[in-house]
Amino acid sequence: MRAIVVGAGIGGLAASLSLRRAGVEVTLVEQTARFTEVGAGIQLAPNATRELRRLNVLAAVAAQAARPAHVSFRTWSDGSEICRYALGREAEDEFGAPYLVVHRADLHRALAAAVPPESVRLDTVVVGIDQDDDCAHVTTASGERLTADLVVAADGIRSAARQWLFGEDEVVFSGTAAYRALLPSAEVTDLDLPPLAVWLGPDRHFVHYWVRRGELLNVVAVFSTEEAAQESWTAQAEPGEQLREFADWDPRVLSVLERAGRVHRYGIHTRTPLKRWSQGRVTLLGDSAHAMVPFQAQGAAQAILDAAVLGDALTDATPADVPDALDRYVRRRLAGATSMQARSARAGSEFHLPDGPEAEARNARMAAYAAEHRFMPQATAWRAKALDD
Repeated sequence: MRAIVVGAGIGGLAASLSLRRAGVEVTLVEQTARFTEVGAGIQLAPNATRELRRLNVLAAVAAQAARPAHVSFRTWSDGSEICRYALGREAEDEFGAPYLVVHRADLHRALAAAVPPESVRLDTVVVGIDQDDDCAHVTTASGERLTADLVVAADGIRSAARQWLFGEDEVVFSGTAAYRALLPSAEVTDLDLPPLAVWLGPDRHFVHYWVRRGELLNVVAVFSTEEAAQESWTAQAEPGEQLREFADWDPRVLSVLERAGRVHRYGIHTRTPLKRWSQGRVTLLGDSAHAMVPFQAQGAAQAILDAAVLGDALTDATPADVPDALDRYVRRRLAGATSMQARSARAGSEFHLPDGPEAEARNARMAAYAAEHRFMPQATAWRAKALDD
């Protein structure tokens, strides 16, 4: 069995490892000349780390991660705690895998290191995908035509493969944008920040947590905006822009934003949910299938789950079985990923409620839930194993 995976982001790398684990010969095609992964912090709930363990990369990821003991939800104006939920050892004991926060580049590096170099074709731009009854084909910009039994398109939120399969379908601006920054721990130790916190305010929320074994503080400051913002991991904010957006917030929030050196600004985009991801011998995976806003911290986790289920579906399959195996993969993953897209969007709306009765009712609901449960409401998604999804 031979597969071509298009795209060497987190989803594509995880898919390559999962398919190899299933006995499939994999060629991973990536348009960049070398492995690179921009971005900053990323949260990995137990549903993701459980599958990283199956791929034999969890130890490498955990060695570069931080393990917050809890997550604290706070009020924007004075930092008073609304509620907190357990993570750390309690979550690992409950769900069978740890809750980790890592630098995205560290996760990407661990996944890339596990893929044999001979399986990777860098500096290769895909300009077309087609198929017949027996094979799927990838055409490169150089005119080369690669052939395999299936093609997995993990080519990101602006997936060309998605358009080739299902027609024109543009990305959707979410109405939110974010500032992000990384600060050395020495620059913020005097602020006595919780290890992982989400500050909620009108039309905004602010998230921070430690990455790289606590050496860096990852900061994400999200705000609502009607002006479509550029989708870019590298675009920089204007000097002081983030302070104007978060004026009057708790002094600790402002101190973090003021001390941040290089601040990036990016627009948050999504994709409209699809009713199917596969067509014959070609399928989508990760953001190409179900890009979502990050307000449940599940984007990467859902791509990793896709990869796990894809590998399971193709285990012991023959080339003739590929279309049916891809249908099984989609049946097992589409509903869960689509539900998480919707839950993430709802969380953003809840986080940004205006001061007054609505926010007070939200805070009361959160506090009441936390008083009865150790873990966040979305922890139900952490329990699902790929084999049972």
